[in-house]
Amino acid sequence: MDFKIVLTTFGMIFLAELGDKTQLATFALAAESKSRLGVFLGSAGSLVLTSLLAVVFGTGVSRLFPANYIKTGAGALFVLLGLWMIFFPGGK
Repeated sequence: MDFKIVLTTFGMIFLAELGDKTQLATFALAAESKSRLGVFLGSAGSLVLTSLLAVVFGTGVSRLFPANYIKTGAGALFVLLGLWMIFFPGGK
């Protein structure tokens, strides 16, 4: 196992998750729940499962497209979703 990859991935995901809507939802659930362990296990389990799906699909997609195309596509998708949220905020 390449510990540089492990630490780089940990650092990137940890920083990306700080203050995002998933963490805020977990914060709110923990504040109103009597079972904080249940909230932690549910939250941790969902993050592990979504990470597993990302690794599986990322591995599959990388067999079809070069990594730089995937990174460019992911960056473009982030920009498009950001613009969508700015111009079509959803409310009434």
